[in-house]
Amino acid sequence: MDCGVHYRNGVDIMMQSRTHNCGELRISNVGESVTLVGWLENMREVGSGLGFVVLRDFYGTTQIVLETEEMVKTAKAINKESTISVKGLVRERSSKNPKQETGDIEVVPESITVLGRCRYNELPFEINHSREADETARLKYRYLDLRNPEVKKNIILRCNVIAALRQAMTEHGFMEITTPILTASSPEGARDYLVPARKHPGKFYALPQAPQQFKQLLMTAGFDRYFQIAPCFRDEDARGDRSPGEFYQLDMEMAFATQEDVFSVCEDVLPPVFEKFGTYDRASKAPFTRIPYLEAMEKYGSDKPDLRIDLTVTDVTETLKDCGFGPFASTVSAEAAEASEGALTAGAATGVRIKAVVISDFKESRKFIDKTIGDVEVQSGNKAYWFRMDENGELVGGISKFVAPIKDAVVSALSLKAGDLVVLSSGKLTAAQKTAGVIVKTFGAAVPGHMDKEKYEFCWIVDFPMYEIGEESGELEFCHNPFSMPSGGLETLLKAERGEIDPLTITADQYDLVVNGIELSSGAVRNHDPEIMIKAFEMVRLGEEDVKAKFPAMYNAFCYGAPPHAGIAPGVDRMVMLLAGEDSIREIIPFPMNKNAQDIMMGAPSYVTDKQLEELHIKTTATEE
Repeated sequence: MDCGVHYRNGVDIMMQSRTHNCGELRISNVGESVTLVGWLENMREVGSGLGFVVLRDFYGTTQIVLETEEMVKTAKAINKESTISVKGLVRERSSKNPKQETGDIEVVPESITVLGRCRYNELPFEINHSREADETARLKYRYLDLRNPEVKKNIILRCNVIAALRQAMTEHGFMEITTPILTASSPEGARDYLVPARKHPGKFYALPQAPQQFKQLLMTAGFDRYFQIAPCFRDEDARGDRSPGEFYQLDMEMAFATQEDVFSVCEDVLPPVFEKFGTYDRASKAPFTRIPYLEAMEKYGSDKPDLRIDLTVTDVTETLKDCGFGPFASTVSAEAAEASEGALTAGAATGVRIKAVVISDFKESRKFIDKTIGDVEVQSGNKAYWFRMDENGELVGGISKFVAPIKDAVVSALSLKAGDLVVLSSGKLTAAQKTAGVIVKTFGAAVPGHMDKEKYEFCWIVDFPMYEIGEESGELEFCHNPFSMPSGGLETLLKAERGEIDPLTITADQYDLVVNGIELSSGAVRNHDPEIMIKAFEMVRLGEEDVKAKFPAMYNAFCYGAPPHAGIAPGVDRMVMLLAGEDSIREIIPFPMNKNAQDIMMGAPSYVTDKQLEELHIKTTATEE
């Protein structure tokens, strides 16, 4: 057994039971005796005493040529995906394969030894075509799925990206500090995963939704710059860019820092990583575009705008509200709403806003319009409408009969020209904005010439509202993070308390980092002053005692003199998904759960024994299925 250190491409590799890997041999190795190990990917017999084996390991594949009946018989007796050792002689291939890195050579074996036999004649799916298999099968046999080089490369990418992030953060003076996994339950916006405490009957730990409080406590403890690749646990539903159960983020915090300090670090660290490892080699340069939240909602219909798209939203309420089209009316009856295909619902027919998206130089068919409008309606849950300006300058198609009589006003409001398509939404403000945002993204991606797809476009969304009116309570509530510093500090809160300003106009020193229409991260300048913190909570009917009860460690720590601090936590999973060009986050996670938060490979979650429950002082009403 060769256990010496071999040097491969400048890297020290400990080789066990092999002289080379399966992606390494070249024409310069012809004549050498070698030992290769790996998985038997395929065996092909082409005649009496002649056959070919493709041997695959982590690094690549090598062709093995079988030139005797004995060797062919030996290989045929081995099931595909068994692990084997091949000792033999390297020679030049007569028929080279330029698509294979080792395509100039082949190995003629002296011996083939089975190291780990695959005991199944049939595999759940073909390894090299596993991405075409049913997802349930892929997740159940994930260890086979990961043998596919196309699947494995995403995990390798993830490893390289994390290594690059660690190096960059360390070079920027950040210390990597791990924070607890078992902690106290805390109201942070999502459901906790609870862990029963055996030694403390009736009490529970919680897995952290984020290291938020711990990293702020580190700032209070005197650490200047902290980061970690942090695991976070939230009991929430899955979606394309979110994995249920656990996810990872590049968590960071800076003491004596402002929003500008956080922006500077992110704008320095992230673009080189995206340019080096991304599907595209172009990324935004510093400074990233900054867009206030309210402007983003009005201009792009979303607080996650994709700036690769050149389409924007225009409010045309004043121009179109009296055009005679029912869904555009500022007030309509329930009967009118029903007659307008349910565009408005009874009881929600007031305060209608009308949003328009102009798509210039539109040359697609009516069938294309109908299909894309249908996609918008499916995604937004709301109706969308359209009309065009033809080559003669006339308004045609869709709802044009309603807007044609006020053509001059419409053309002026939207700066229309021949060939423009106008797609519209209506409804209460948030619904109209949301639908307009979907129009921008859907038509922007579908219509040629309106999206520069092959780059990573970053932007900051800033000036988020501190408060909102809760849909269920009808009362003032925190809009996002309750620990963000209100812009203007204590004085702003006191003005709201005295009735001098509307609390809904208070913004927070909070920011989101968005890339290509996907929220990569949220962050904020933290509210580090107990007096300001208490006043912020009093605005939502919670007093000092509530703050002490819900966040005792942080409140007490801040009372001992906390530095101003700020941070952010870009999602590692989403980052790698973007870099890999994948649509599903499960493609870049080594062992992902399914959409129902189940690990069907390991059988989790699972029932446990009565004895285990007794030790934890727990009774359950659920029964095994």
